[in-house]
Amino acid sequence: MTNSADSPGTGTTGSAPEPARRRLRPMRVLTVAVFALAGLIFFTSFDTAKGTNIRTDASLLKLSDLIQERSHKNKGLDESNGSLRDDVESLAEGDDGSTKAEDDKLAGLEKSAGTQKVTGKAMTVTLNDAPPDATAKLPGYPEPQPDYLVIHQQDLQAVVNALWQGGAQGIKVMDQRLISTSAVRCVGNTLILQGRVYSPPYKITAVGDPDRLNKALSDSKAIQNYMVYVNVYGLGWKVTQDGTVTLPGYSGTVDLHYAEPVG
Repeated sequence: MTNSADSPGTGTTGSAPEPARRRLRPMRVLTVAVFALAGLIFFTSFDTAKGTNIRTDASLLKLSDLIQERSHKNKGLDESNGSLRDDVESLAEGDDGSTKAEDDKLAGLEKSAGTQKVTGKAMTVTLNDAPPDATAKLPGYPEPQPDYLVIHQQDLQAVVNALWQGGAQGIKVMDQRLISTSAVRCVGNTLILQGRVYSPPYKITAVGDPDRLNKALSDSKAIQNYMVYVNVYGLGWKVTQDGTVTLPGYSGTVDLHYAEPVG
C-alpha cells in the first residue's frame, strides 16, 4: 500500500482528514442558520396571530361585511329611535298646553313630513337585475354589456320621482319611508338608503290614487327608456295593486348635516 495523504493508515494520518473536516464546517453553519431562521418565522407568526388563526381571523372583515354590519346596526338604531319618538308623543298628548287647532296643524305638518303613518290604496313597483347570461331579445340591438343588466340609481330615482309626480301621499322604498331629505343612492349593484344597504329586487310602494300613479309611470320619459331594457335585455319590471296599505312613519333622525367652512 502506498504512503499518501489519502491513506489514513500511515504515519501522517493526523493531518490527512483535516481538510475533510473543514469542508463540513460550512454545511453545519448553514444548517444552524436555517433552523434559526425557521424559529424566527415561527415566533413572528405566533406574535402576529396572538393565539388566533391568522388566515381566518374574524377581524379581517371584507368591506362588504363591514357595510352589512353597519347597516344592521343602523336598522336597530332606527327602530329604537322610532320607539322613543312614540313614547315622547304619547307623553306630549297628555297636556302640552296647545289648542286643538294647533294640534291639528302640527299633525298635518308631521303627515306631510313623512314622520306619521299614512293609510290608503297602494301600488308597488319592483325592479330587478336581468339574468347574467341575458342576450338581446329583439333584432337590431347589440349584445348586452354588464352595465345593461343591472338596476342603476337613475332607474330607482325615475320611479320615485314619477310616483311623487302622480300625487303619492307617501312612498316606501324597501322597508323605509321616504322624506324630503331622503337620498336614493346606488353603489355598484347595491342600494344605500339612509345608512342601510339593500340588494335587488328593489320594491317601491306608494299610497295614492292608483290611476294617477299608473299614468305618471307611463308618462315618465326615464321609465320609457328603462322599459326598452326590460323588453330587450330582461331587466325586471313589475307593478302590483296592493289594496289598502299602511306605510310606517319615518323613524330616523331629521337633523340636517351640512359642510361648514374651516376657520
